[in-house]
Amino acid sequence: MDLVATRLALHALAEQVISPLRVQATGNEIALQARPGGYGTPELPDGGWVGVSGTDVVRADGARRPITTLRDAAVFVALNGAEQLNDEPLVVHPDAAAVLAPVWADGTTWLEALIADARPDEAASEVHLWPEHFDVAIELGDEAAGRRAAYGVSPGDPDHPQPYGYVAPWTPPEPAPLWNATAFTGAEVPYERLSEAPALWRACRAALG
Repeated sequence: MDLVATRLALHALAEQVISPLRVQATGNEIALQARPGGYGTPELPDGGWVGVSGTDVVRADGARRPITTLRDAAVFVALNGAEQLNDEPLVVHPDAAAVLAPVWADGTTWLEALIADARPDEAASEVHLWPEHFDVAIELGDEAAGRRAAYGVSPGDPDHPQPYGYVAPWTPPEPAPLWNATAFTGAEVPYERLSEAPALWRACRAALG
């Protein structure tokens, strides 16, 4: 199972095919969301959603096609400019895709619970799967008081070969053991303890006031 190669391939699809397809359909919306077996757009104006489930690209009419290249996926979902995309093979392992899908799905469920517990003054944002960072995340907390932070779950990045949960305060907090992140200012929990992400979020939220 090559988790990193699969993540990079799915990330490329999110950035270069799936999110642009949403922009094409809506005019400006880029955010994605967790979908069964992976991720995709919210419901599109003309119905259906476009995304990835397992090792397949899913079209708005429900049709599926195995992932091969960015260009092939773009042609399949009728993305304008598909011919300009890379046609090199994408590496997507079924086992790795099956590891990543619950990261977005569980992260979304946990974040929705965090939003439900938020006070009005914390101005919690909606849960989005951002194509740039490929994580599911929200923002929450009083910005003027230096308490606002991003709370999320990432499928991995150049500094983290595996998924992880995190809190990234907008204003750097005073040093403390809680703020244990190594590649950014904040806190993190590794993949083997990913189910502890909600507890980390609660602790950080309390520490930030």
